[in-house]
Amino acid sequence: MAKYRNVHTTFWEDGFVLDLTPEEKYFYLYLMTNSNTTQCGIYELPYRVIEMHTGYNRETVQKLLQRFVEYGKITYNESTKEIMLNNWAKYNFINSPKVKKCIEKELLAVKHIPFVRSYVTSLEQLGYRIDTVSILLGEKSEPKVPNTSNGEGSIPYPYPINTSSIDYGEEREEEREKEEEKEEEGEEKKVGQSVGPSTNSFLEIKNFFDSTIRISNFTDHKKMDMLLEFYPDHLLIIEAIKVTADNGKSNIEYVEGILKNWAIEKGINTYADWQLKEAKPNGITKGHNANGQISANSKVHAGTSIDAFYEQLERDKQAWGG
Repeated sequence: MAKYRNVHTTFWEDGFVLDLTPEEKYFYLYLMTNSNTTQCGIYELPYRVIEMHTGYNRETVQKLLQRFVEYGKITYNESTKEIMLNNWAKYNFINSPKVKKCIEKELLAVKHIPFVRSYVTSLEQLGYRIDTVSILLGEKSEPKVPNTSNGEGSIPYPYPINTSSIDYGEEREEEREKEEEKEEEGEEKKVGQSVGPSTNSFLEIKNFFDSTIRISNFTDHKKMDMLLEFYPDHLLIIEAIKVTADNGKSNIEYVEGILKNWAIEKGINTYADWQLKEAKPNGITKGHNANGQISANSKVHAGTSIDAFYEQLERDKQAWGG
């Protein structure tokens, strides 16, 4: 999973952020986007690392951390040097198996178990579950760390949180793209499956297009599926693909234009119609020679009508801003 963080543009308009000093805004962004951050919002961040990243001295680092603890935005454990971004799950959790698996792995690496319990509890309150972590929590014990019961070492979490509802985009954009890709893959499968008995017809059209013109893409497949709805006789569509290739065109819209032209000007709506009105008695398409190649004169004649139709279509699209 790519290691980057997105910050929503409304971050700068949030009431809490507007009241921060420039130094605090910078530090808040740092806490959400530094190289140690994780999908779950709990990560190790020693003082010396903050000093190296930000250029602040130890005193300034401690002052800023304490300030954001008081703001209710973070909790910091000095014993394990871990930080938890409070309510990170509320605004950045992505309920997908891949992301859950990543979060489980991260949580199992967290040393300060109360952070894990707090995170899992927040997920349950939001209606999400990470069952694996919930089970392992009963087996995983708190690591041996110096006693902090006297208040030293662990910076307390002082009061309830009212974190602003900003989507800080914890790898959300990448996950959204992956979800869209999955949806497209699902739709593409539907394209091949939704035609039912004519699934083989779709594959024949696709394979012929791929071998004759170019490798088809998802948009082409949707168009092919649509053409099959209007022209169920797939052999007619294949003939239109042949003419498209003969005329040196490479887009599926040209195939559609040929079919429309045949239907409107010649009443050709099936392969049988095409055989009667376009094909020669020996089975060779009009305008083709005995080797199946289109002759120069016939190519000009055969392409004139459809070229004019396609050019008019382009003019209409431009006139309407298409």
